Amino acid sequence: MKRHVFIALLAFMTMLAAHGQEVKNHNLEVAKNLEIFNALYKNLDLMYVDTLDANKVVGVGIDAMLRSLDPYTEYYPESKQKELKSMLTGKYAGIGALVRYHQRLKQVVIDEPYQGMPAEEAGLRKGDIILQIDDTLMTDKAVGYVSSHLRGEPGTTFVLKVKRPSTGKTMTKKITRRSIKMPEITWYGLLADSVGYICLNTFTGEPAKAMRLAYIDLKRRGAKSLVLDLRGNGGGSLAECVDILSMWLPKGSKIVETKGKIKRANSEYTTRMEPVDTLMPIVVMVNRETASASEITSGALQDLKRGIIIGTRTYGKGLVQLPNVDLPYNANLKLTTSRYYLPSGRGITMEEGVKPDIEVKPDTMANITLYLDRIDSTEVMFDYVVDYISRHPSIAVAADFRLTDADYADFKQRVVKAGFTYDQVSRKQFDELIRTAKFEGYYDDAKEEFDALKAKIDHHDVERDLDRHRDEIQQMLEMDIVSAYYFQGGQLQSGLRNDKTLREALRILTTAGEYENIVNRDQTVKKAD
Repeated sequence: MKRHVFIALLAFMTMLAAHGQEVKNHNLEVAKNLEIFNALYKNLDLMYVDTLDANKVVGVGIDAMLRSLDPYTEYYPESKQKELKSMLTGKYAGIGALVRYHQRLKQVVIDEPYQGMPAEEAGLRKGDIILQIDDTLMTDKAVGYVSSHLRGEPGTTFVLKVKRPSTGKTMTKKITRRSIKMPEITWYGLLADSVGYICLNTFTGEPAKAMRLAYIDLKRRGAKSLVLDLRGNGGGSLAECVDILSMWLPKGSKIVETKGKIKRANSEYTTRMEPVDTLMPIVVMVNRETASASEITSGALQDLKRGIIIGTRTYGKGLVQLPNVDLPYNANLKLTTSRYYLPSGRGITMEEGVKPDIEVKPDTMANITLYLDRIDSTEVMFDYVVDYISRHPSIAVAADFRLTDADYADFKQRVVKAGFTYDQVSRKQFDELIRTAKFEGYYDDAKEEFDALKAKIDHHDVERDLDRHRDEIQQMLEMDIVSAYYFQGGQLQSGLRNDKTLREALRILTTAGEYENIVNRDQTVKKAD
């Protein structure tokens, strides 16, 4: 017995010695490399042909070091403290409007004023051209420059001069900047067959409070099931996530666990309030932009068989950050300290994400639609919407608004008249095929077939493509128009009527036994038709 104890003790001491040597070697390597870095910079600063900018050179070195770790560990020098504060709170001070560069006008214009914000209250509209901010001309400036001048400290006032294209008039507005924060819930309401719907935009701010109020209101109005839309929700506060899940799970339910290198990074989070409802069926809609707290919310509901997920797999941000580590000279570090683990023990990795119970892939956008909406140098779609708004003081409610056949014919005529063109993917791939055929030596033998195919590809009929893809182009136009009258909530409602992921959610919730069959089975992804 003594011999066995002695052997065990010897093994333990050997292990301790090995660990101590490992720590010693690690500390030596750290000290050595820091000394090398210090000596390297001193020699560069002393002898390099040009004078070094310490902030730039060392800053680049720091950023490169952090990039080698993970995408979320970030360094914020003193000059970027406002950026850090805005990221942590989801707030900034300004006028509350999106701005964009108008390709044809070569000027920055108002794209979308936010509801209840200074831009909307001042009467600014989509398409207004920003001419001047106080004494600074903006007519030849980039978006970033104009945006930085629109922002500032809350309560500060400035004079904004804009030109309205529809009237040609120049207007001067005195605007006071306010803290701008987007609503946590973009829109919620009651859909057909007593299905409640909530689109949660973020977990930053106080979303749990907003969610509780919306959910209770939906129940009061007769909701028997719920669709929770987390598509595009990049996450935020873990505490808010836990409080939201507390509405649907028994008090004390384990939501997520964090594990890191140091003891204080290890935590277990459980629901801490009595639930509002533990029985109502819940379908969560997700996509590749669903991340962090959104993944925990959807994954926990799935693991605990309290809801099902439809859409595509999520982003895979399973890393936890300590958001504000103080550094010398008023700098800060956002530092990854641990990983998330869902109730089942699974992590949330970029390779996997949270997998849906039912996979519904979004429709692909036609190339012509992409160019009209985002890349078109003629800005014909944007200008059509601005002109439509100027000619229609009001429109139908968001969910019912439709462009007429005459409206779309007018738009189509404008596109053709503007000389709109776009790059066809097929032409680029064809040119690559020609190069390959010539390289491999069979182009001459098939030249006649290649010429025939080229003639068909080069027959670039914009009018035909506008008719072929009318449904998606018209929907994009309608959503853009609706947002000018009913803001982001209205735009969302307009888009939902052709949303195939929502359509599948409604089918599951309104087909007898379908939801129960999915929520109670082992997670194997099924693809919707």
